[in-house]
Amino acid sequence: MYRFILSLLVIVLPLVSRTGAAETRPNIVFVYTDDQAPTAVGMVGDSQFKTPHMDSLFRDGVRLANAFVTTPVCSPSRAGLMTSRYSSELAILDWINPSRETEHGLDPDTVTWPELLAAAGYKTGLVGKWHLGTADRYHPTRTGYDYFIGFRAGGASPVDPKLEKDGVSRPFKGFTPDILTDHAIEFVRQNCQQPFLLSLHFRAPHARWLPVRDEDWLPYKELDPQIPNPNFVDLDVRRVKRMTREYMASVVSVDRNLGRLLETLDELGLRENTIVIFTSDHGYHLGHHGLWYKGNAQWQLTKLPPQKWPGIAPKQRPNLLDQAIRVPCAVRWPKQIKAGTMVGETVSNLDWFPTLLAMAGIDLPTTVRIRGHNFLPLLRGEKIEWDNRLYCEYSMRHGATTDMRAARTPDWKLMIDFHNVGREELYDLRNDPGETRDLSSSTAAEHLAIKAQLAARIRSMMRELEDPAQNPKTGTEKARNP
Repeated sequence: MYRFILSLLVIVLPLVSRTGAAETRPNIVFVYTDDQAPTAVGMVGDSQFKTPHMDSLFRDGVRLANAFVTTPVCSPSRAGLMTSRYSSELAILDWINPSRETEHGLDPDTVTWPELLAAAGYKTGLVGKWHLGTADRYHPTRTGYDYFIGFRAGGASPVDPKLEKDGVSRPFKGFTPDILTDHAIEFVRQNCQQPFLLSLHFRAPHARWLPVRDEDWLPYKELDPQIPNPNFVDLDVRRVKRMTREYMASVVSVDRNLGRLLETLDELGLRENTIVIFTSDHGYHLGHHGLWYKGNAQWQLTKLPPQKWPGIAPKQRPNLLDQAIRVPCAVRWPKQIKAGTMVGETVSNLDWFPTLLAMAGIDLPTTVRIRGHNFLPLLRGEKIEWDNRLYCEYSMRHGATTDMRAARTPDWKLMIDFHNVGREELYDLRNDPGETRDLSSSTAAEHLAIKAQLAARIRSMMRELEDPAQNPKTGTEKARNP
């Protein structure tokens, strides 16, 4: 990969002069949480979440109200962020299982936007979660990052974690969000004299949520939280409320540390020309639809429904519901973006690649193929043509077996599971934004027409991506499963 990057310097370095002196190029701070629901921000979601620092980014920057991911679990979503490609193209279908992590990961020959920023002169650092392979050949420093401290696998303890720093894994004392933020701040201080990219990938609010600092936990310890669907049939309300309290505290632990990082940027005089991005790897169910977790959600019921599909156990509810694919998202860039604005167009994690290059004044090499689109003009308030359709996929391989594919517009969404033949869901998002009424079995003419239109879109995308799941009889065998 780095032989390829060296060859790119011939292309990229002239572009650096196009953007002016190196010190005028923006710094980029990409704050990425794990398992944060779109509703888990006080200002734009649920006011029970006390998140003043997250709120400040939404207030002082641009809110992307319709930000989504194309696969609602960790590894595929992170791979999509890095490469602007779909999970089926990358052979990363589900979260990378610890038993397979040494033999499966993001191919280092796949071009990433951190590589292109590094080639253009950015100092690049990743602090926190990777989850794109644990073998050395999948190491973050082979994918564009000069510096790494964190964990290559999918999880770490919320306290006293074992982290890799300077190529050596060792135990650290303290709360994990605090430790990661300490090193993120250290990276900023050491590299603030040149353009830098800091990717701060928090582990929180991924389970397990506790322990956290007392200041994060005590406001929620005795709280009787309001939950989305308390009257959902057979919902285990007591369990959902307990988990909600713990989850809230974990979110607040991230918010407190985000405040420390933002304060450092202010202290160093970096606020005006530093792009701060806040988002998550996917959404999360917090009792929504009677569920917990993300695209691999589980029922939180005292009585489970009967098993309907051979590939899906009764406890499982694989899904591409909006609560799992929508993410909180804000961008602050005082030098370029008007504060307190909102973008309503549909954007996805695949769009970050070209957008970040545009922010840095770097052209995409003609040899690199991506799926996303540059939404920087939208952040600046410009009126441009924009395709608000979204295509999603999730081939679940842990806990259930699915090949779910979905086409979404602002008005409708259709999901087809090509592994469990006959499993479909159709939602009228105009009149049912909460996706409470599945219309896939409706015989109404409008519903049949919409269903046919969206199904054609799904199959067209599958052909374009050469998706192995196109053939339900052999797709599972052909798929390069994690």
